[in-house]
Amino acid sequence: MTRTDVRTYTPEFRAEAVKVVLDQGLSLEAAAQRLSVPKGTLANWVKAARRGATTTASPPGSRSVAELEDEIARLRRELAVERMEKEVLKKATAYFARESLPGTRN
Repeated sequence: MTRTDVRTYTPEFRAEAVKVVLDQGLSLEAAAQRLSVPKGTLANWVKAARRGATTTASPPGSRSVAELEDEIARLRRELAVERMEKEVLKKATAYFARESLPGTRN
């Protein structure tokens, strides 16, 4: 990998890589080779995790029921708006299509 080839890793991948080192007890070298991650990069992630500065806001599945209900309500509102916009566009398309046909103007 050259210097211009920059790989980005998801926060979930980073958290799992740190777990491999800390929980399973693999060495940095072995874990880095297994995950195809540079050893220095993995070492930085582990050091940050030991300091308590993890990059993930919360691991998947750790949100409370109230947070999930709030998200569902927000998504339902967004969906209602999108459906309304779709209906308006359908009606506008039908109106302008009717207007553009010959002999349909009053």
